[in-house]
Amino acid sequence: MNSIQMKDCRNYIGGQWVPPVGGQFRDNVNPANGKVLGRVPLSTAEDVNAAVEAAHTAYKKWRLVPAPQRGEILYRVGTLLKERKEDLARILTLEMGKVLEESRGEVQEAIDMSFYMAGEGRRLFGQTTPSELPNKMAMSVRESIGVVGLITPWNFPIAIASWKSLPALVAGNTVIWKPATETPLMAQEFVKIYEEAGLPAGCVNLVYGSGTEVGDAMVGHPGIRVISFTGSTEVGRSIAIKGGTMLKRVSLEMGGKNAVLVMEDANLPLAVDAILWGAYGTSGQRCTATSRVIVHRAVQQDLEEMLTERIRQLTLGDGLAEDVKVGPIINGTSLDKIDSYVQIGKQEGARLVIGGHRYIHPDFPAGHYYEPTLFSDVTSKMRIAEEEIFGPVISLIPVDSLEEAIAVNNQVSYGLSTGIFTQDVNRVFTAIRDIDTGIVYINAGTTGAEIHLPFGGSKGTGNGHRDSGQAALDVFTEWKAIYVDYSGTLQRAQIDVAQS
Repeated sequence: MNSIQMKDCRNYIGGQWVPPVGGQFRDNVNPANGKVLGRVPLSTAEDVNAAVEAAHTAYKKWRLVPAPQRGEILYRVGTLLKERKEDLARILTLEMGKVLEESRGEVQEAIDMSFYMAGEGRRLFGQTTPSELPNKMAMSVRESIGVVGLITPWNFPIAIASWKSLPALVAGNTVIWKPATETPLMAQEFVKIYEEAGLPAGCVNLVYGSGTEVGDAMVGHPGIRVISFTGSTEVGRSIAIKGGTMLKRVSLEMGGKNAVLVMEDANLPLAVDAILWGAYGTSGQRCTATSRVIVHRAVQQDLEEMLTERIRQLTLGDGLAEDVKVGPIINGTSLDKIDSYVQIGKQEGARLVIGGHRYIHPDFPAGHYYEPTLFSDVTSKMRIAEEEIFGPVISLIPVDSLEEAIAVNNQVSYGLSTGIFTQDVNRVFTAIRDIDTGIVYINAGTTGAEIHLPFGGSKGTGNGHRDSGQAALDVFTEWKAIYVDYSGTLQRAQIDVAQS
């Protein structure tokens, strides 16, 4: 582990591990204790150009490899991930701080996605349909697109990368991947597994660097046909604008302001478990984090007291310790942002129930920690109820009915994930119909998506595409319609159709 931690990362271009052309690096820091784990390259457009050239060269052959054979490589990827799950989980925790239990779950997502998408190598289904003319066949097939660019965040550094890279590859595309600079070791280990599994050189290319340098170069490069991005709504909007002018396909998965609705007939202990996991897992640094709890006034006090008691029991610290339940915040900038929103909540008149302060860990004073925080008596128009905080902060919003709860849920600019707790089947189906998020959970929190269903949301969360499941293939494939006329004559559709 130490040899991996302290080693400088390298770009991976055309099957070779190479330093950035400009020779620039920055430190990779463990957010739990401030220790330097190694260095990450700060690449430039020149490195992106080299990666695009390598990916184009590889694409000429990779697209012609039968899809079942491409799937066999993905099966080997899944097997290697499974064998190294514990080591990968520890690397993940070292780099971004989430507790080991969560890191193991994230690596499992990549394992599951590998096996699922490997199976798509024997599916990639198209359609056959009757022709309106005699002696003619009509069908459609999926085709690869070319070189695709993946831009992924630090909070789920291998899960999200697997959601994007695996469907892209099984469909016959080649990949240029810009991971977050905060989690370079995880990206390096994932690419090493692709390499060991037998993926041909140039099919995956890894280019480290900032969004303003490497990300912008990828979005603006005419040789990259698809951009798949996960990150902030602000950055996603700019990618959509720039990519749109070049007629690129752009898939965006962005922010969230997710809510759990707790009705007066809810199983409160179950709701508390779900809220705590959704709000404070990954220290609230998830696009699916539970940041709002929309609660019926009849049970507001009981829920608030139960949450407060459980929050007091949470332990903060280095995620490598098995007894720690809440890990660090990724960096000082994010810590400042979280604290600024807590101050905003106080100024707006929300009642701070517990937390609300930076936490100085006695063993790790250089770490970045924030207390799990709960506000109550929040109104739906407060900024802390509408804007994404991306930290361990809950806003408790009281309502008087299911209809009001759904209206409050839907009024924010995001539309990713919602959970509702109720024992009434009629309310369940009303909520399923009327909640406007891309993911809805019944008697569960806002996290826990499974890899075989589409992942993504509406409004400020996305632009209509989805990661994960079969829907991910739509991002990385083109439909081709095929007509085979074996009549021996020119038949004109819509014109030569026999009229009754």
